[in-house]
Amino acid sequence: MLVASAAMKTCLVVYALPERQWSWSVALADDADVAAALVAARAQAHDESVPWDADVGIFGEPCGRGAVPRDGDRIEIYRPLRSDPKESRRARAAARRAAPGPASSRLRTPKS
Repeated sequence: MLVASAAMKTCLVVYALPERQWSWSVALADDADVAAALVAARAQAHDESVPWDADVGIFGEPCGRGAVPRDGDRIEIYRPLRSDPKESRRARAAARRAAPGPASSRLRTPKS
């Protein structure tokens, strides 16, 4: 008697730094979630420099670890931000206001 095998899917787990990129192809049960994909990738990785507990997403869309990816999905491990984007914008705006010269010379002009 033949026994039907459980449905499987393959996903790609990726992590990137400016100087290096990692990717792991993982075979998962059809009902496996992102957390299971990360466990499978970590077993292949043997690299503790990857932040396995960081935020994740599927094809650029942030998701939780309980999300169920589809066959062929790319699961991305996100790097933490180096600085708060809002604070960076405030600092740039303050620097522009403090710069000497007429205000109009510090403003960007739209390109036509």
